[in-house]
Amino acid sequence: YQNLVDFHIAKKADLTVAALRVSTEEATQFGVMQIDTDGRIQGFEEKPAEPKTIPGDDQHALASMGIYVFTARFLFEQLCRDATQPGSSHDFGKNIIPSIIDRQRVYAYPFRDENRKADAYWRDVGTLDAYYEANMDLVSVDPLLNLYDKHWPLRTYLPAFPPPKFVFNEPGEGARRGEALDSIVCQGTIISGGHVEKSILGPNTRVNSFAHVEGSILFEGVDIGRNARIRNAIIDKDVSIPQDIEIGYDHEHDRQRGFTISEGGVVVIAKADGVDHFAPPEKITAG
Repeated sequence: YQNLVDFHIAKKADLTVAALRVSTEEATQFGVMQIDTDGRIQGFEEKPAEPKTIPGDDQHALASMGIYVFTARFLFEQLCRDATQPGSSHDFGKNIIPSIIDRQRVYAYPFRDENRKADAYWRDVGTLDAYYEANMDLVSVDPLLNLYDKHWPLRTYLPAFPPPKFVFNEPGEGARRGEALDSIVCQGTIISGGHVEKSILGPNTRVNSFAHVEGSILFEGVDIGRNARIRNAIIDKDVSIPQDIEIGYDHEHDRQRGFTISEGGVVVIAKADGVDHFAPPEKITAG
């Protein structure tokens, strides 16, 4: 954020909004800005049905990333002022920013990769499908966000688990083999004779014999039972999937179990989904 803060100070701004170029289709989900040649915001509209485009580029609009730098006193004053407005929903994009752009120094900071002179990586993961797609990109051969980039290391908490472990490599077709392909497997995980493909496995997870996990995100502590088949799913922390269960292969079946299914067909298994949700549909009764 240092470049953003430096920009804010250099412009003597009261508010600076981090901004990114997005397609006009995507822009309907964001706050859209219009700026002058100095980067000062001249207009701001939250989630417009018909976004105003960037001058000279009718395919893109300038969107707010929801990242703001305020002068502290100014922020306090504007929050107090907005609190007195009876018709306000007290939202930055809908109320506060539009009300100040005409009377204060409000600027848009272009979020760019200065080395490549291109838009830097950023994703809004406010929906299940957006969250899922951003994670699935990480396991691709050439991801847009490279977790292994030595020039931009990630510094975060790492739980004190041992390295991941893969066991069983029996010969023959259909034999028990612990393996993970095109996947990210975190520390503490054991793939014990199961098959994992195009998935992200959080710390301390376990995939048991003959289980199959594909295109899925498993949070910390998930246990996949023997012979279970999981496809295109997000599974919450510490959930244990019983053996012989199929998830993600029959959406109607999954709905009857009470699982959440996104518009894009991703099945979400929450920690609150107890063992009763894994029963066959005919055994599920209305509560």
